[in-house]
Amino acid sequence: MAARLAAVECPAFDARRNARAALSEASHAPIVYARGDGSNVTDVDGNRYVDLVAGFGALVFGHRPRSVVAAVAEQTERLGLALGDVYAAETKVLLCERLCALFPEPGARVMLGLSGADAVTAALKTSQLATGRAKVIAFTGGYHGMSHGPLAACGLAPSFREPFAGQLGDFVTFRPYDASDLHVSTDVAAVVVEPLLGRGGCVEPPPGMLRELRARCDAAGALLVADEVWTGMGRAGSMLASTEEGVVPDVVCLGKGLGAGFPISATIGRARVMQAWGEHGGTTIHTGTHFGSPPACAAALAVLGLLADGTRIERAARIGAAWRQRLRGATARYGVTVRGRGLMVGLALEGGAARALAVSRALLARGYIVLTGGVAGETLTLTPSFDIAPELLEGFDAALVDVLEGSHEKGGV
Repeated sequence: MAARLAAVECPAFDARRNARAALSEASHAPIVYARGDGSNVTDVDGNRYVDLVAGFGALVFGHRPRSVVAAVAEQTERLGLALGDVYAAETKVLLCERLCALFPEPGARVMLGLSGADAVTAALKTSQLATGRAKVIAFTGGYHGMSHGPLAACGLAPSFREPFAGQLGDFVTFRPYDASDLHVSTDVAAVVVEPLLGRGGCVEPPPGMLRELRARCDAAGALLVADEVWTGMGRAGSMLASTEEGVVPDVVCLGKGLGAGFPISATIGRARVMQAWGEHGGTTIHTGTHFGSPPACAAALAVLGLLADGTRIERAARIGAAWRQRLRGATARYGVTVRGRGLMVGLALEGGAARALAVSRALLARGYIVLTGGVAGETLTLTPSFDIAPELLEGFDAALVDVLEGSHEKGGV
């Protein structure tokens, strides 16, 4: 199946596998998923794995969560597609109400999309409409999506942006993820920030950074855009990581966990900010055929229902804190730095990307799916289901130590 995929898929992905194999001196041939069940995945060869990535963090309840799948199936039986922004489905109305209620002040408005990149695109458009400015400040290590608008603000890897520089324009300035030298001038439309770097390695900002960004944006009349595509919906231990710190962004972007495996995203903004969309007589809009599709909205409503009482979010925070503490004790002697928040965990390995890639493949051979991230590719990023059984995490701990110990004894990665 992997060979058949390589023959028809965009060549970028096979080229990336080959480059990673050369760097790590380990095979990076892909597995092909056949079935998912909770925190387990079975591939087409019948091998079973513990999934510690969970759809890039989107599968907050694991694979095939019953109530979400049932809500989508029931909605699909009734109505699979409405008429977008012209004639909405009932589920879209209900979801927009629920999403606006998440925002920490009244009067918020929302725009729906299919992906986190859609949400960030809508936020960037909103910032220009609301301020009349175009410039944006983003951060090194930040990842906001691959479509053109968000890609211009992607600080994770210059190689993502540079081949397309001629189409992206020159409106984004990048700063270190600590705001140490950040000056927000009066020609800046927005500062776009992840409350915790996701793909950038599960890095927490310095204490008070978001509050400082809020103050500097206010002084310059710029918008503060919180990209909570990774951190939101409980992933970082609270419904919204930005508001947990007492900061009210002008715009919040949600995705990934909002659909628990179904494609939906949301851009939620303050009333006075979103009002800019209504000042053009309806000639300026941001929409798409499948934005706010009834099944996707049903999935999101089911997710919000499951998270409403806070039990699962509290568990994610508690389990994640205990796991990180346990990992610190188990891996300290192997050159591993453990960081993150909630069930958003990063293991930064001394030895850089080569070591991280080799370790990730050794873990796959032992039945654990992890990804590498971080600006230098040195970090194992772990974003399991909120419902993962503790014994599966304990099994991973043992496998990780086994891999690290084996490489340590051999003097290799």
